[in-house]
Amino acid sequence: MNADTNAITHMRAITISREYGSGGGEIASRLAARLGWQLVDHEIVVRVAQELDIPLAEAEANDEYVESTVSRILTSMRMIYPTMSTVEPVPDLVLTDPQAYQDALSKVVNAAVTAGRVVIVGRGAQVLLANRRDVLHARVVAPLEQRIAYVMQREGLNRDAARGRIQLKESDRHRYLQAQYHRHSDDPHLYDLVLNTGVLSLDNAVDLIYQTLQYKAMRLAIVTGELGPVMGLEPYTSQPGDFHPPESK
Repeated sequence: MNADTNAITHMRAITISREYGSGGGEIASRLAARLGWQLVDHEIVVRVAQELDIPLAEAEANDEYVESTVSRILTSMRMIYPTMSTVEPVPDLVLTDPQAYQDALSKVVNAAVTAGRVVIVGRGAQVLLANRRDVLHARVVAPLEQRIAYVMQREGLNRDAARGRIQLKESDRHRYLQAQYHRHSDDPHLYDLVLNTGVLSLDNAVDLIYQTLQYKAMRLAIVTGELGPVMGLEPYTSQPGDFHPPESK
């Protein structure tokens, strides 16, 4: 095991935010497989539904929205991730209490990070885990036309239906993040890396996230106050020039 790969062991998680149809979910899946880490995405909803012996549709309906039985889901996740057993239980919630749900969601996400070696897709994890230096945050985007083509191909929809699905999913995600965290998912400051799959292949994106994970891991030993673009640089030898656009007539 070389030094770069060894450094990765100190990282707990990767969060993947994605525009719908950009291939972000597929990238997360390939990345998790490459690292040998657990993927926390729709697959976890399927497994929770199996553990709870409830219809998948019921679990999906609660995912990322309002959950009245998060304590049961946490119990099921402990079966999936034995190392989560130390997480304190969450009481049953009231469907109309979004704050209680958010508190429970935070516990679920942090439980996954406590277990470690996880790739978390969505669920506002880039905000929930924003202050953790041992978590890498990436966002995947792509031009709308290419996302429409992706959804048409992957979901078997016609062009209008694919466009409508993208608009609905994006609207829901933006509303969710804004309502719960007062943040916008397209804010680049939430991420260590933003990737455009309009040109990059999905495997290219996996490679870049993997490399960035190595780079961030190797900087964990540096104290926070010594990080940033200024470190190691000398003052300019002369005052940088400024660009002044011509005034419009």
